[in-house]
Amino acid sequence: MKVAKKPVVRAVREAKIPVSDTNITKAAIRLLDQRLVSTEMHYVQRTLGTTATQRDLDAQVMAVRKLPWSAITVAD
Repeated sequence: MKVAKKPVVRAVREAKIPVSDTNITKAAIRLLDQRLVSTEMHYVQRTLGTTATQRDLDAQVMAVRKLPWSAITVAD
């Protein structure tokens, strides 16, 4: 009796990309059809750090528009 081998499932790690002004702008235009203002850009950069996956970047760009302005700005 032959035993069928199960296929090996490997986890694919998503590539990280830099969280730069250019990448944030491209994501915002692709998802929202408009650019983010500088305060929103700074918030995304603060939240994600220097690198993130494209999925995380897209989610943060979508989420920043739903946040209240007081949560986005930094108090001096």
